[in-house]
Amino acid sequence: MIIKLEAYRIFNEVSRSKSFSKAANALYMTQPAVSQSISKLEKELDTILFNRTPKGVTLTEEGELLHEYVNSALGILDAGEEKMAEFKNLRTGVLRIGVGDTISRYFLLPYLESFHIRYPGIKLKVLNGTTNEILAFIKSGEADLGICNLPIQDPQLQVSPCKEIHDIFVCGQKYKNLSKKPIRLDMLMKLPLIFLERKANSRNYVENYLKEQGYTISPEFELGSHDLVLEFAKINLGVASVTKEFATDYLDKGLLYEIELQQPIPKRSLGIVHLKNVSLSKATRKFIAIVDPGIIH
Repeated sequence: MIIKLEAYRIFNEVSRSKSFSKAANALYMTQPAVSQSISKLEKELDTILFNRTPKGVTLTEEGELLHEYVNSALGILDAGEEKMAEFKNLRTGVLRIGVGDTISRYFLLPYLESFHIRYPGIKLKVLNGTTNEILAFIKSGEADLGICNLPIQDPQLQVSPCKEIHDIFVCGQKYKNLSKKPIRLDMLMKLPLIFLERKANSRNYVENYLKEQGYTISPEFELGSHDLVLEFAKINLGVASVTKEFATDYLDKGLLYEIELQQPIPKRSLGIVHLKNVSLSKATRKFIAIVDPGIIH
């Protein structure tokens, strides 16, 4: 088929130029080579494709019919090659990112903007979900990578920390006195607590830490979003477990106050996650390099 494809390219050029010699010049071939290729194609198809005249060649009726198909097919192939070149040069394509609403809002947006400015032809598809849902997106091939709360332990996944974050407790005006000096964990456990839902990785991290210290939590409120947790704390419904880096607006404006613990919760990280044994696309590698240049070398 490869040999015949080349014959069709020669046929198409002869059809366009109406001359064996002009086609030969355009294709950087000798005229005898072009004539031989056309004769061989006519023999294989058992039909005459060109009328030979002293002034050049014209297509026969059969040649006209074949030319319609060949010209169309070669046009599609050329378009395909162009699309491949565009994809290679990041002028087209899709990058699919799994991320939660909070991380997307407070961490990811500047990197999405930067990537879009550099590679406007790449479409960005953002898939929202919990950490477990994002990992499922990656494993099923629905997402190229995810930005998740760590820790994550999964032998199928490559996990690369990209930003340190801190889990803290905050309160509104009603509990402001608690922010004056570090408090003990047993005192914290007596307060009305506000947490994310159990399926949240950040909630599980704090809960596991408290269990290691001998405490089991029983939150007054379990909410579906970090923003709701902040708002519930602001209106004095309790003391909330939040990510400090995602609560800076509330803290800087004095809407919430940090309650320091005598035994601070160890810091953790956000991480970039993708399948270990699947080659990353060029777009994926470029995006990871924007988020953290140290991850992709």
